[in-house]
Amino acid sequence: MDLDLKNLHVLITGASGGIGLETTSVFLQQGARVTAHYNSKRYPLEPLLSQWPAEQLQALQADLTKEDAVARLFSDAVATFGVVQVVVINHAIYFPDDTPLQNMSLERWTGTFDANVTSSFLVAREYLRYLEKASEEEKAKANVIVIGSSAGRWGEQWHAEYAASKSALMYGFVLTLKNEIVKIAKWGRVNCVSPGWVKTPMAEESLKDPSILYKAMATYPLRKVATPFDVANQVVIMASTKVSGHITGENITVAGGMEGRLLNTREDLGL
Repeated sequence: MDLDLKNLHVLITGASGGIGLETTSVFLQQGARVTAHYNSKRYPLEPLLSQWPAEQLQALQADLTKEDAVARLFSDAVATFGVVQVVVINHAIYFPDDTPLQNMSLERWTGTFDANVTSSFLVAREYLRYLEKASEEEKAKANVIVIGSSAGRWGEQWHAEYAASKSALMYGFVLTLKNEIVKIAKWGRVNCVSPGWVKTPMAEESLKDPSILYKAMATYPLRKVATPFDVANQVVIMASTKVSGHITGENITVAGGMEGRLLNTREDLGL
């Protein structure tokens, strides 16, 4: 199906990670022009940069926790491809070590919120500022897609800072922004796509542990772990005004029908 994304300017944050990289690839295949943001790792983007012409793909670096860096990111993106019509807020940090709340440092808590929530505010704010100056034709396909997480819906034991940061984006942020964007672009939309476990390079090592794999899929009716392609497809479909033009303020969970977290195994309960 033609999703009517040809020449649409899409900015994807965290584009060098597993989900971001796949999302970049799918948008390119649909004919979009993509600004792929990265912070510290450009090398995962190199194969796409060599495959696609500069007229369709560019990679730009920015520390999204800094106002001036976000302003420069949008300025450079717009200078090349014109106004950003779709922004995919995909970047996030996650501390892999398990830490109970009572042992969590303030630095870890505030660092996660700065990297995941405050930076998303800065990206969305800059996007809206440029959108205000856009033509009505450019505004017609305006939308924001936030990448949430099953952790934001069900929590994640020993990772309260990550779960809380994702909840803030999935609910308070998305549900407010969808009411504000229409004051700038009357058909503007804001939605969230929330994965559960995904076979990203970061997660694959953990999923090799049978006990972790069991807990990950214990409440999945589909009994399989998502791939980055599963998530990317949902993002691109939500970005399409042609097929999703009357959907806003929604949270699409990509987690195989997940019904919650398995907290206790039979061994935990002594059964």
